[in-house]
Amino acid sequence: MSAPQLVVHRDKDLMAQAAAARLITKIVDAQASRGHASVVLTGGRNGNGLLAALAVAPARDAVDWARIDLWWGDERFLPEGDPERNVTQAREALLDSVPVDPKRVHAMPASDGPHGADVEAAAAAYAEELARAAGPENHGAVPTFDVLMLGVGPDTHVASLFPELPAVRETERTVVGVRGAPKPPPTRVTLTLPAIRAAREVWLLAAGEDKARAAAIALSGAGEIQAPAAGARGRARTLWLLDSAAASRLPRALYPPASP
Repeated sequence: MSAPQLVVHRDKDLMAQAAAARLITKIVDAQASRGHASVVLTGGRNGNGLLAALAVAPARDAVDWARIDLWWGDERFLPEGDPERNVTQAREALLDSVPVDPKRVHAMPASDGPHGADVEAAAAAYAEELARAAGPENHGAVPTFDVLMLGVGPDTHVASLFPELPAVRETERTVVGVRGAPKPPPTRVTLTLPAIRAAREVWLLAAGEDKARAAAIALSGAGEIQAPAAGARGRARTLWLLDSAAASRLPRALYPPASP
């Protein structure tokens, strides 16, 4: 697993714009080298801010949107179309404005889908979908994602992996159901740390003073059970994208020069 690298931007808007530009470059490079790209999206204000910035980025049309697979790191287990679902928000922020192939948009199951209210069955179905997409070159039960993005919560949670809860302790399954999450809604579907660590690059997004303590804890040697963000690492690169407020409590030894 790669060691964390940090990029600190002046504010959240600049962070979103720079992250969107960085993501476009990664997707275009992957498509040029292999013909397709695979990206895991995240929800929350920072994830949606990045997607909104991508939607208006001048270079967005450099991406061949028909040759990208989009996955999610977690989802709120709510009915299809619910405004709180990450996929609903992603459609509004970006996906409805670009020519994505609907068959390559891999939304997590909804609570009114074929599995009904059985969140574990929904999680197992998504794990099976990931496994079908994994080729021999992936050497595992999930595709080797080009970029997997995660928002960092004030409690250090990533995806729906919350401190000390069973999901963050999972070492075998790639997707699990979550019940009793401390952040509403309490029932969710999430990738596990083994699935997250299959990505070539993991990007962790944090902006705002309410994320400063979480970033400092996760980047200062905390264990992944107590601070799930600390366990989110990519195979080739682990990149923390922060604004100056979220970076304000970092030890000076970790703090990089600010980006423009």
